[in-house]
Amino acid sequence: MKARRIFCSRILKIQKPKPVILVPHGHSLFYAPFSSASQPITSDQSQPLSPNTSQTSQQISPELLLESVHSSQWHFIKHLAPNLDPSLTSTVLFNLHKTPELALQFVSHIEFFRLDIKTRCLAIAVASRLPSPKPALQLFKQTVSSDIASVTVIFDELALARERLGTSTTISFDLLIRACCEMKRVDEGLQCFYMMKEKAFIPKIETCNDILSAFLKLNRTESAWVLYAEMFKMRIKSSIYTFNIMINVLCKEGKLKKAKDFIGFMENVGVKPNVVTYNTIIHAYCSRGRVEAARLILNAMRSKGIGPDSYTYGSLISGMCKEKRLEEASEMFEKMKEMGLVPSAVTYNTLIDGYCNKGDLEKALCYRDEMVKQGILPTVSTYNLLVHALFMECKMDEAEDLVKEMGEKGLVPDQITYNILINGYSRCGNVKKAFSFHEEMLTKGLQPTRVTYTSLIYVLSRRNRMKEADDLFEKIMSKGIPVDVIVFNALIHGHCANGNMERAYSLLKEMDKLNVPPDDVTYNTLMQGLCTEGRVEEARELLDEMKTRGIRPDRVSFNTLISGYCRRGDVKDAVRVRDEMLSIGFNPTLLTYNALIQGFCKNQEGDIAEDLLKEMISKGITPDDSTYLSLIEGMGNIDHSVENCKSC
Repeated sequence: MKARRIFCSRILKIQKPKPVILVPHGHSLFYAPFSSASQPITSDQSQPLSPNTSQTSQQISPELLLESVHSSQWHFIKHLAPNLDPSLTSTVLFNLHKTPELALQFVSHIEFFRLDIKTRCLAIAVASRLPSPKPALQLFKQTVSSDIASVTVIFDELALARERLGTSTTISFDLLIRACCEMKRVDEGLQCFYMMKEKAFIPKIETCNDILSAFLKLNRTESAWVLYAEMFKMRIKSSIYTFNIMINVLCKEGKLKKAKDFIGFMENVGVKPNVVTYNTIIHAYCSRGRVEAARLILNAMRSKGIGPDSYTYGSLISGMCKEKRLEEASEMFEKMKEMGLVPSAVTYNTLIDGYCNKGDLEKALCYRDEMVKQGILPTVSTYNLLVHALFMECKMDEAEDLVKEMGEKGLVPDQITYNILINGYSRCGNVKKAFSFHEEMLTKGLQPTRVTYTSLIYVLSRRNRMKEADDLFEKIMSKGIPVDVIVFNALIHGHCANGNMERAYSLLKEMDKLNVPPDDVTYNTLMQGLCTEGRVEEARELLDEMKTRGIRPDRVSFNTLISGYCRRGDVKDAVRVRDEMLSIGFNPTLLTYNALIQGFCKNQEGDIAEDLLKEMISKGITPDDSTYLSLIEGMGNIDHSVENCKSC
């Protein structure tokens, strides 16, 4: 405390001419020299003072605060902060407006959140004079997010602060709009845009671009066009960045020809397109499966003297991979490297994904190794793609080794990684492993998703642990996780496989209650369950119900019924279903023929079964072991019948 007293007395005993303090008063200024006879702060007053003491702020003069700021006595200022009233703080800020760096330091030490809206806006207006916009932007974000006042009030107070400071620039308004856009409060930013227009202030083109870009990210393309038209009316000249945003808007709307034509409009107004312009259109064409059209744009780009970059080639490679043109994608990748362009991790991942989907894991791993050699670190996505591919080939140990490698390289598995692991072990029927990764996911603070729970329900169903599967389903519902048709299908499949058709039907009703529309998989699963129990007529009713719901039966639907009738020996009904199948454009499959051959053999109609065998071969369908086994068993039944007849 003794040190505090000495410190305060030193401040108060400074014997030099007192500066003239400028005090804002209304919309004018007057000079107010503060007397050196100001009330001194005694040692008692150096103790923390109550903000409710009305005399405290009167005993602290602007002169004292300014001297403290200029001598960097920040600890002393911080000590006084709770006792500074808005008038005193505003006076100090006003006198520091020509040294915004000091003003910003002053604000940070008196704690910005303590200030009222008028003082905050004055502080921001002063901070807007700094070369970097970051401090003012940060103060704007704090003010807007605090909800101390609406954006309209902030704008008005900012206008008053601007007048008091005699500032001609409108930078503070532009920064307010930018802050709103960065905070994803674009409508409030747009409100400020129109308020600027009302005051005859013209927003900077960069500000307009901020709003347009925010609308684009939110997919609010119509709002972007409305603003663009307003900019045109206000004669705000578009920059290359503006045109690139609007081309992106057209691409998002699927208007690719108009996006291409927009390049001509740009050139007519004297703005040359750049690599970003062309990349935007090339990416749009490739993402819609129109790689050849994208190549034509690449040629046009080159003819204008604009060289493609890594992003250009990345888009084309991605488009080719989506069309399963992997060899062409690899060739373009090599050409890209020959040009000295460095592929990104995203481009490598695209090729890895393409080859993983093709089932060429060796080639996918080669690209991963090449990434590492080139000094490009594999990402979590890289590992996710490879781990998923390994699980699809049932290479569990290698998949787990890759997950360990991720950890060694400092990469943290994400939700997708855990979902892949849980799904992989669920497919293999390993309940213990699937649930252990679920627990690990929780301990690492990652929330399981609907996909996670679907996999767990599936593995429990496979292991006939339906009570646990139902309990898990109830847990999902209680957590408020929205369930979809895939979750229901997994649970329905489990109950049908375990012969509990009553529970399976109750789940179908629950789907209706929750407005989750069933699909063909739902009905096919129920039909298979009924046919397994010999309840083929009920399965037939479900097929009709599918049609009334607007769900188109597929080959599985018809084959399920055909198989059901044939197992029961009702080959006439099976043939009727086959004919119905043909009438709507579905050709019989191996399963169709096998079911019919089995049915006719069961009814000792071997001749018809042999005719069906010839028919399937003529249609290019190769019989399998099941086909021949049915025929052999059928012949055995015929021979057995003949023997019985001879003994009669």
